[in-house]
Amino acid sequence: MDEPYWKTTPLEAMSPAQWERLCDGCGKCCLSKLEDEDTGDIYWTSVGCRLFDGATCRCSDYANRLARVPDCVGLTPDNVRTITWLPSTCAYRLVAEGHDLYWWHHLVSGSAETVHEAGISVRGRLTASEDDLAEPEDYFEHVLDEEP
Repeated sequence: MDEPYWKTTPLEAMSPAQWERLCDGCGKCCLSKLEDEDTGDIYWTSVGCRLFDGATCRCSDYANRLARVPDCVGLTPDNVRTITWLPSTCAYRLVAEGHDLYWWHHLVSGSAETVHEAGISVRGRLTASEDDLAEPEDYFEHVLDEEP
């Protein structure tokens, strides 16, 4: 049996379709994060991007997200190795670091629901949307104790 493509194909050599399929659909990258200007520490919040659909854990306007959300970070083979806030469970990060995907990843399990069933995704865990918050200080009440 052939090895799965994520084990044999470098990120840079993946087709656009392979790259997109690698996303596990957890939604963690679509949560607002706060950075301490003095230390550089990143703090996760339970606030979703204005385009994030908390029920599906997907972007509601993926094709236009980079134009519509100025601080949206489009993941690429070049930047996944340098973005320090990518979750430890992120498929892009795992593959970039030479690790295999977890059992709950849809490419392993065969179901897009296992990421939710395993409690990895942020489905049902948002407390606000960016659109709900008027001031930067409003985010502080949504800071999480650890990476979701």
